[in-house]
Order: sequence, then structure tokens, then C-alpha cells
Amino acid sequence: MTILVDMDDTIEKLLEALVKKANEQFHRNASVDDVTDWSIVCAFPGIAKREILDFMCEPGFWEGVKPIPGAAEALKHFMDEGHEVYIVTATESEHVEGKIKNVLFRYFPFLSWEQVIITSRKQMIRGDVLIDDGIHNLEGGDYRKILFTAPYNKDYDAEANGMIRVRTWDEIVRIIDGTECPE
Repeated sequence: MTILVDMDDTIEKLLEALVKKANEQFHRNASVDDVTDWSIVCAFPGIAKREILDFMCEPGFWEGVKPIPGAAEALKHFMDEGHEVYIVTATESEHVEGKIKNVLFRYFPFLSWEQVIITSRKQMIRGDVLIDDGIHNLEGGDYRKILFTAPYNKDYDAEANGMIRVRTWDEIVRIIDGTECPE
């Protein structure tokens, strides 16, 4: 199979790093669970989205972004089983170097540049499955859709919209290996 995998908040904890940095910078006490909308500003009233997103351009920011437990092991497992794995990310150009070097290749050293696709139009990419936390990336695509649960998508009816909701990488492995039927 060709397995397409989002990066932010699917294999790494970008939202956690942004919330932490915004709390420090703006003297707030928000949590990741307070981000109940795709836009992080819902947890930081009165602060412009760009002010928060600009943290990603600061030196050292990407070194603080941690992987999601089980993601590296799952992707390596899929590759060992003969699947093609591609990271499909909508990363802005100014973040590419820091993000890829300090997160992707640091925690997923078995991946290469040849397995990285940068696009905001994921529906244009062909594959058998897309694993993503962004509903907008899964809707309309011609692939099996696996929705990685996040605070901003937890109330979305994934099943009614042809998606399989997961909470962990262990669940994803069982689904792709065919040992677990989706609910």
C-alpha cells in the first residue's frame, strides 16, 4: 500500500509546543484541550493567529516539538512490511528546514527527502490511505481516510463522513495490518 501521513499533530505534537510557547509569551494558562477549533486563537482570545504561528520561525522552536508516542515505530513497521510511506505536510516554506531537520529526520531517521511531499492540497496526492488530524485534508480525497483524534476534531462525526477515527498509533497499525475492523 501507499500510506500518506500528515505531520503536525499526527506524528508530532505541534499544537502542544505552540500552546506552551503562547502560554509563556502571553502569560496565559491554556491547555491543548482548549483548542476546540482548527484555529489555535480560540484558546487565546485577543491574540492574533499570526502572533502565535510566528513562533515556528523562532530559533530553537522546532527542537521543542516532540513525536507522538508510537508514530515512529508504526511508520517503520509499515516500511518493513513493504508499504510505501510518504509524509504529506502543508508546511509553510519558511518552516520547512527547521521542521524537517529538527523533527522529522530527528525522530524518524529512517525516512528520506524522497518520502516528503509538501502541499496544502492533499486531495491531489494519490495513495491508498491518508492519516491526518485535519478534517479538511481527508474530505474529498480518493483514499481510505483515517482521522487522528485531536481536541479540535473530537466532535466531528468521522464515521458518517467515511472516515475511521483513531486515538493512537497502535490502532492505526491494527487497522492497516487488517487485524482490527474499524467501528
